[in-house]
Parts: sequence; C-alpha cells; structure tokens
Amino acid sequence: MNGRAEVTRLKQRLDSTFQRINNISPDLELQSDFARYLCILVSGYLEKAVVALVLEHARQNGSPSLQRFVEQHTRRFTNANSQRLLTFLGNFNPDWRRALESFLIDELKDAVDSVVNLRNTIAHGESVGITYHRVADYYEIVQRVVDRIADLCAPP
Repeated sequence: MNGRAEVTRLKQRLDSTFQRINNISPDLELQSDFARYLCILVSGYLEKAVVALVLEHARQNGSPSLQRFVEQHTRRFTNANSQRLLTFLGNFNPDWRRALESFLIDELKDAVDSVVNLRNTIAHGESVGITYHRVADYYEIVQRVVDRIADLCAPP
C-alpha cells in the first residue's frame, strides 16, 4: 500500500471513530472521556501518517537498504509536535523543512503542539479539559498538516 493510500485508510478509521460520538448519550462526562480518547487517536494518526508518507518516499526513491534504514528509523518517531516534525522531515530534505516551517504557523502549529501535549498529559493520568468540538477542530487542522506533508514527500 502506498503512503497516500495508507493515510486515507488511517483517516477513514479515525473519521468513523469521530462519527461514533453521535451514539454516545448526552452525558457530558462520557463525552469528555471520549474526547480525550479522540485526542490520543489524532496524535497517533499524525505520527502514523507522517511515517507512511516518508516510507513511501523511500520506496519510490531509494534502494532496498535505504528503505530498511528508513523503516527502522521511523519506528522511533513519536511525540510529533511541530519541532519534531520539522526536524524529522528536515533530516530527509532541508527543503521539506523550510516548506513546512513556512506553512506550520499560528493555529496550525498550535493545534499540532496542543494535540501532542494533551496526549502526553492524558497518557500520564493527569486531568485535562478537552471537548469533542476542540479535538475535532484540532483534527481538521492536523489533516491540513498531513496533506501538506503528503504534497512534500509523496506528491501525487
């Protein structure tokens, strides 16, 4: 499966999970719990999408040994905040870093960083105040970032 197809598959799974909020009772505490879960999934989606896209780039442009190296290196790619994204993509191509840096400003940078920070806070058992609508907004912005990264490293 190529990188863009994998991103589409991951997105469809996440979209389905977002749609299930409609089946939850109007219990605000339950909705808040579900919003925290969605936040974790959005952060994971960003990481997996970026990895799928750079692996596709390696498959299209590199030898089998380079592909194996990239596969090994990307397994450790976690906590994909804006700085880690810039560094990670810049390691592949400095032009990608510059392009993403000029794109990843204001609300885009804030959303990416917030999703990762919230995910880490939730994972460590701390309390966070996140709503379904806020995480849905973050997801929309994260998707724009993923689309930009796809255009950089796995052009159609």
